[in-house]
Amino acid sequence: MPKRLDGVGFGGRGARWVVGVVVAMVLFAGTAQARVVGGVRLPDAISLQGKKLLLDHIELKKLLFFELYVWGLYLEEKPGSTREAISFQGPKQLQLHFKRSIPRDELANAFRGFLSHSAVMHSADMKRQSEQLVQSLRAVNSGDSLLITYLPEKGLMVSGEGSQGAMIPGKAFADALFDAWLQENPIYERD
Repeated sequence: MPKRLDGVGFGGRGARWVVGVVVAMVLFAGTAQARVVGGVRLPDAISLQGKKLLLDHIELKKLLFFELYVWGLYLEEKPGSTREAISFQGPKQLQLHFKRSIPRDELANAFRGFLSHSAVMHSADMKRQSEQLVQSLRAVNSGDSLLITYLPEKGLMVSGEGSQGAMIPGKAFADALFDAWLQENPIYERD
């Protein structure tokens, strides 16, 4: 004989109430583990090289009325300043999730433009590495992503649908790129 829940059999209102509570708990648990901006959901944490990186910032980038992409920055610990975010020795990741299609040439020009604003990027070696990153870029469609990841002992890895893939060795270029990004998109105290 089936047990009764709050005076009603499992097939009645009680069952619907239990199912409703379970669904609400699942939905709440899902939203507690991610943040949504501009319709793009980024998890609160990712695992990278066996380390847990936390979503430190998420933002929607617009141009006039057009939503271009949502970007998120993942770090192992919350920095107190831009310098701390850049100089941190552990892994970090910048994610761009595109909301609209962007031709390769436009994406490449946008990266060249933002990288040229950094004083550090003006050496011959940095220009060569910047061009290596830019040459790896592809046209993107709505829903595509571009991942820019610093891996200690390896360097900067560019991946996702927005890139053919690139690995730029060392920490110097990664630091310069994150510095340029955080100059364009200030989210920490400058020091």
